[in-house]
Amino acid sequence: MRIAVVHVAQETNDFNPVPTTLRDYRSFGIYEGPEMFERLRGLGQVGGHLEAVRRSGLEVESIPVIRAWAVAGGRVDREAYRYFEERIRAGLKAAGRIDGLDLQLHGACAAEGVDDVEGEQVALCRSIVGPDVPIMLGLDHHANVTRKMVAMSDAIVAHRTQPHDPFDTGVVGTTLMLRMARREVKPVIAFRKIPLVTHQEQFLTSQGPMKAWFDRARAMEADPRTLQACPFPMQPWLDVAEGGWSVTVTTDNDRALAERLADELADFAWARRDEFLVRVAHSVDDAVRLADASDRLVVISDTGDTVFGGSSGDSNVLLEAMLRLGIKGRALVPLISPTSARRLAAAGEGATVTLPLGGDSAPAFFKPLEVTGIVRKVGGGVIALSDVHQREVDMGVTVVFEVGPVTLLVSELRGLAGNVPDIYRAFGIEPSQYRMAVLKTASNFQYFASIAPRVIRADTRGPGQSDIMTLPWSRIPRPVYPLDPITDWRVERGARAA
Repeated sequence: MRIAVVHVAQETNDFNPVPTTLRDYRSFGIYEGPEMFERLRGLGQVGGHLEAVRRSGLEVESIPVIRAWAVAGGRVDREAYRYFEERIRAGLKAAGRIDGLDLQLHGACAAEGVDDVEGEQVALCRSIVGPDVPIMLGLDHHANVTRKMVAMSDAIVAHRTQPHDPFDTGVVGTTLMLRMARREVKPVIAFRKIPLVTHQEQFLTSQGPMKAWFDRARAMEADPRTLQACPFPMQPWLDVAEGGWSVTVTTDNDRALAERLADELADFAWARRDEFLVRVAHSVDDAVRLADASDRLVVISDTGDTVFGGSSGDSNVLLEAMLRLGIKGRALVPLISPTSARRLAAAGEGATVTLPLGGDSAPAFFKPLEVTGIVRKVGGGVIALSDVHQREVDMGVTVVFEVGPVTLLVSELRGLAGNVPDIYRAFGIEPSQYRMAVLKTASNFQYFASIAPRVIRADTRGPGQSDIMTLPWSRIPRPVYPLDPITDWRVERGARAA
């Protein structure tokens, strides 16, 4: 049995004006051929694929086509979009005869002039492999599922938790893929679009309404006829023509069951729509004061500038508050600013520099803040990682810049934006020795959990802000809740779609 593997993923934030380029993908690694499996064995969805094959005990030849991943950001530029289109086409044609395609995408990727990148990619794959080769589509559960994705694939799986476990998704998806390739099951997919978009403060699947929704999906899968039940709370910063929450249910040749469960899963979320909108964030000043009063390291979530949600990473909102309020404890703050990183690096270690920081990428949300500080360390480049779904990342030129009680990590490339301790430790900084650490993420706090179990969510503005009502929406289908008053998701928009 021969199974081809494609993994190309990026999550788009339409309110971040900075495009995602091939350099962004290359900073996380673009792997083709045998290198793809060598680099990713045991890691992420690709690693999950290999593990599922091992567990199966079957004679399976896995064909590595391409792996390319970029942390969330602005729309993918035309060059990168066309590059991956060509590499997927060439790789699948070179693979020859296959018995199945394990297609691992994200589901919320948009490019310049293309709202539905994954829909186009799965359609491309279908045109190459033909109508009879099963395609298993693996998605992030923050995907924006579209009609084209559903029509062009045979089964859909998604992450089962937030924070995500891509390795688990790879195992689940490939296990189903092998059953499809052996013709043990005949999947059918039911699909519902829900006219709903919410902020990210209730996205964790360990608590609240999101846990209840995902638990309901797992309960449905207890029936062996239900191959997959997938809730998709679309990430809330994708302004596209088919935008909105959705569900898919894949059953073993039981259309009526799939349709009934899809309705039930959509109804379940809709009945709790206002629970998903509950806000828990503190004002910026209150968040800083609460963290400063702690006797150990506290995480401050910069929700508006969540780099893991595609924001620009150039917010200085929390930095300004820390300096203005005169914090007593020391703080760690990451900042993505290519111009500032290069200027500070040129000044050299030990130099005292005055310069404007922040607001250079997303000026609609942030304005430069003039600060004076000392360059403590210049470095960057490829940094080794130990606790994420890959082993290294290129941060570009990166500078440790000390401004009073705040230690800034100013980087040229997006990288992981200081969201994992390994980034700081690569520069000789031990985060646990600080009072507060700003994380540019709305929910991926797990990497700091062992040294900072307390998280304070700050209600910051930015491309990833919780205040979705004031974002400049232009393409999302209307009406959509809560931007518009809706009482029945089935009536307002052709929500019943398969």
